[in-house]
Amino acid sequence: MADAFIELDRIEKVFEVRRKTGFLKRERRRVRAVDSLSFRVERGEMVGYIGPNGAGKSTTVKMLTGILTPSAGRLRVAGIDPSRERTRLAHRMGVVFGQRTTLWWDLPLIDSYKLMHRMYRIPDARYRENLDRLVELLGLGELLDVPVRQLSLGQRMRGDIAAALLHDPEVLYLDEPTIGLDVISKTRVREFLRQLNTERATTVLLTTHDLQDIEQLCSRVMVIDHGRLVYDGALAGLHEVGESERTLVVDLERELPPIDAPAPARVVRVEGPRQWLAFPASESAAGLVARIAARYPLVDLSVREPDIEAVIAKMLRGTGDVPEPPPDRDASPVTEPS
Repeated sequence: MADAFIELDRIEKVFEVRRKTGFLKRERRRVRAVDSLSFRVERGEMVGYIGPNGAGKSTTVKMLTGILTPSAGRLRVAGIDPSRERTRLAHRMGVVFGQRTTLWWDLPLIDSYKLMHRMYRIPDARYRENLDRLVELLGLGELLDVPVRQLSLGQRMRGDIAAALLHDPEVLYLDEPTIGLDVISKTRVREFLRQLNTERATTVLLTTHDLQDIEQLCSRVMVIDHGRLVYDGALAGLHEVGESERTLVVDLERELPPIDAPAPARVVRVEGPRQWLAFPASESAAGLVARIAARYPLVDLSVREPDIEAVIAKMLRGTGDVPEPPPDRDASPVTEPS
């Protein structure tokens, strides 16, 4: 794995959780959040890292950034052990943790950027160039003098993304980067991330429940469940393995019998003039839409993406590759004196 930019080799993370069970007693339980996880990401790759809630995604990212130390295994980012050289690695990475901001809550947005300018010791010319570019691309011009606490979630997310990129990181970890954004803002952020990856070869690890983020940005997707890697490959392959389906919602001019859809598409629900058709997520909707538009009085239509957790659950059921819980996950609790 010498050429990989991010390297994980049999990484494990075990937490010990304690809770009170009586006046003088506590229960101690070992929880394995990441279980013998191995993968590699090449420099300049943009990879989707997905899975159900509690699968171990955030724990993995925290180990990659040095916030957490692995319980076992070998981990390197740009040849650096994150837990041992966190400060050194911080100058080479950017992080956006979903709804947890890295901005100063009571300060205007621009003041947070000025503080980061000093913290990362960014050369003045480079700081001004990066700031101007990020402000323009992310539409932050009117927000710079607004205190962070007054920003909407979508505005703050754009502000956090800019903050993570001021120092030109080589790798960017994104946790739900389009959460709370409207359609226009989502498009702007996705275009920006695509441009960033293309022009600067920034390595991106993207964690999200929005499948459109993955489809529009990532050529590779990894699925984690129960702390184990259960899929690593193209998104189309994930849809194929999981037999996932998208839904075409059709509004007709009047109530009609179920639409005669070509297989494998099928009508799954009818309510008055509105009908829902399911079709494989790995197939284009263009042919189905064209057929319906040519044969039926169409008013409107939309395509709904499959829920990523449902895709993963169906994939695991379909392949029979549902990982067994680690031996100590459901082990009998140990009772100890308080």
